[in-house]
Amino acid sequence: MTYQKQPTLYLNPLPHQGKTFIKFYYKADSLIQEKLKSADWIKYSQLYKCYVMAHSTHTLEKTYNHFGSAVIINTQYLNRPKRLRSANGATILAGAHPSAPLAKKTDLPVVQLIPLLHGKQTIIALQYKYNPALDNKLKESNYQWQEESKCFVMPVENKALYCLLDDLRGIAHIWLCQTLKVKEIPLLLRLWEQSYAHAPGFISCPISYLEKLFLLHYSLNTIRTYHSLLVRFLNGHKEDGLEKIVTFSEDEINHYHRGMVQSNKFSWSLINQSINAVKFYYQRVLGRNEVRLENVERPEKAFTLPKVLSKPEVAKILNASENLKHRCLMQLLYAGGLRIGEVINLKISDVKSDRNLLLLRGGKGKKDRTTLLSQKLLHSLRQYYKQYKPKEWLFEGQYGGQYTTDSIRHVFNACVKKAGIISKPTPHTLRHSFATHLLEAGTDLRYIQTLLGHNSSKTTEIYTHITTYALDKIQSPLDNL
Repeated sequence: MTYQKQPTLYLNPLPHQGKTFIKFYYKADSLIQEKLKSADWIKYSQLYKCYVMAHSTHTLEKTYNHFGSAVIINTQYLNRPKRLRSANGATILAGAHPSAPLAKKTDLPVVQLIPLLHGKQTIIALQYKYNPALDNKLKESNYQWQEESKCFVMPVENKALYCLLDDLRGIAHIWLCQTLKVKEIPLLLRLWEQSYAHAPGFISCPISYLEKLFLLHYSLNTIRTYHSLLVRFLNGHKEDGLEKIVTFSEDEINHYHRGMVQSNKFSWSLINQSINAVKFYYQRVLGRNEVRLENVERPEKAFTLPKVLSKPEVAKILNASENLKHRCLMQLLYAGGLRIGEVINLKISDVKSDRNLLLLRGGKGKKDRTTLLSQKLLHSLRQYYKQYKPKEWLFEGQYGGQYTTDSIRHVFNACVKKAGIISKPTPHTLRHSFATHLLEAGTDLRYIQTLLGHNSSKTTEIYTHITTYALDKIQSPLDNL
């Protein structure tokens, strides 16, 4: 007696136009062929060259009944979990780590504080999107309503700002206009930490830390960065308490930053900034000279190339806005290779039209330098000056004073979207494009270094890796086969 093995019919998933169907796979077998043809819910697809059917519990039940015990139906491939591609894969982590970002209260409305000139007196306007709860709170707290500006106002006093923080705690976030300067460090600390979700045991940044940074004339951007990273470090160990944290050795500092590296969530620059912020606390504030801070491990810097736009892409961005002021902003970023912080710090007197130069004061590293003043840009700036008539700063906000970096980013993103650029550039991409296009035009690297304000030529040499200069003269070996 000869044993005849049963044929097997394999059911596989078939994605098609956003839906999943079932396709049948089998070795040549007359029984399976006849059964498939006789089933009215199973069709032959000319597109996929196989039999297919809808994927549902009803069709599967009918298929099992139709084939009976004469055929083995295998569904191991039908129910197999989807394999993720590398871009959408998963990372195995060592669990939660104290370097994780602190939770923030993000669902609260924002009240913007903007200085206004009322007669001969400067006052602060409280501006926000319509919010009845905020209106009622400010009325209850006896804030003055100014009919002329259609907003609540308050005096320019530290005491008034402390009161506002108390009145709006848990109700709204307070945002300071860039033209409103706060000198009192405890007040700055409250403003910077108001958005954190103050869980039990929350450790605030020590006042002495900020005082030391201001005393040594660190830039405000650096102070804010150091503050946020130290607060993250302190609260990552809040179970130990501040009294024990100040006694940490380099081993605990190493362990914390090693976890940041292993999490694969933070950039090389952020981890290095965190190391510097924590080192500053132990060395310059606590005076812990016995801690070998020079032994704190630093991650290896990844070699990444800057994003660069082609000349046609730059032209699309520069021409995307019909607003003259916005167009001048975009032209400045590209024409002189400026950072957005350098653009907002430009004063009218910094445009040296007689020498075709722009004077940039207090750039990165508190360095002054000059850069190119394009004739096309100069023509646009003259038109802009006649129309907008700025008083002190070259670009001023809606209520006077300096333009803000956030406003520049908003304008740039709008231009990118309108221009149809899909590579997700940032305003700094125009600076990279400026340097690369100069290099491709044959400009000496030393001159580009000077225009960009780089201390080291090694920083500028990164652009030699992305330029297409002279590449058209090199022939691929494939073309010679």
